[in-house]
Amino acid sequence: MSELRKIPFFDYPRLFLDDREEILSTVEEVGRRGAFIMQKDLAEFESTLSSFTGAKHAVGVANATDGLELAWLAVGLNKGDEVIISSHTMLATASAIVTAGGTPVPVEIGPDNLIDAAAVAAAVTPRTVGISPTQLNGRTCDMDAIMEIAAKNNLVVVEDAAQALGSRFKGKHAGTFGVAGSFSFFPAKVLGCFGDGGGVITNDSQIYEKLYQLHDHGRDTNGDIKSWGRNSRLDNLQAAILNKRFVRYQEVIARRRVIASLYQSHLGNLEELQLPPAPEENGHHFDVYQNYELQADKRDELKKYLAEQGIGTIIQWGGKGVHQWDGLGFTQTLPMVERFFERSIMLPMNMFISDDDVSYVCDSIKNFYRK
Repeated sequence: MSELRKIPFFDYPRLFLDDREEILSTVEEVGRRGAFIMQKDLAEFESTLSSFTGAKHAVGVANATDGLELAWLAVGLNKGDEVIISSHTMLATASAIVTAGGTPVPVEIGPDNLIDAAAVAAAVTPRTVGISPTQLNGRTCDMDAIMEIAAKNNLVVVEDAAQALGSRFKGKHAGTFGVAGSFSFFPAKVLGCFGDGGGVITNDSQIYEKLYQLHDHGRDTNGDIKSWGRNSRLDNLQAAILNKRFVRYQEVIARRRVIASLYQSHLGNLEELQLPPAPEENGHHFDVYQNYELQADKRDELKKYLAEQGIGTIIQWGGKGVHQWDGLGFTQTLPMVERFFERSIMLPMNMFISDDDVSYVCDSIKNFYRK
């Protein structure tokens, strides 16, 4: 075993320090123009986002949670309307529905740890109006199955694609299957800014018009007030930074897929672990590996041991599915989700770790199970 290293789960200072000169130059350029709210940088970013995903329209918003909420408001949820979600998701998937006036219905996950299509079909009631699949950890769900259920039952699909910019299923980009999809640009995302930020994409021009008005005090693209709205605009400075980062985005995705392949090659034979799919495991999926989340025997002991070796890990979302938080009033029992959160752990997956770092992490895991 090599000497002790320090490998944080995510090295936030390096997000700035590694590109310091470019970032400072961008801040100065935007500052000299006084271009802080809804300027050309935001318009350029929205254009780049729509082109990259293949969507007709994109709107920069304050954060991905707002993006989901605004999408559901644009759809027109009514009190009592049910929307089916995976319980293996961030709380925001559910809270956006609640804030927009609907009722989230958490369901079970399948073998891929994403929303289970059979569970979705079984949860449909006369009150169901939509499905909000989470494209999780950089992987897109089996959207053929989801969209088939939606079409059969006349349901609206709004995708929580917060972690999936660049992810595709059968060549189609996450966020473009339903009426809208929301992305996050939180600093630790594959494409991250220096604070909260989000974007919503849609191919539906009417949904776009509603989204646009909702995110800017009811104003349309000409500045005329057409409806009630609020302020959920992506700051122009953040958009300018995201524009710079987007230039190298394909390289970032490629590197993360290399890291995932390294984890697979080092850990794939350990029977104590259940790894996420390898990059080339299923030709229908193109994963961007926002996170590297696996299941592990003796998870808590492993996490403690890795911390002693200087390796940062995370148990996502407090180690609970949405339905497991007592204060939210859910009554479901979802054994697959509950079992998953007893075993799940995330290893470092970012642009700051080297191949040697990955080897060190993997050697540490092997040593733990060999003890």
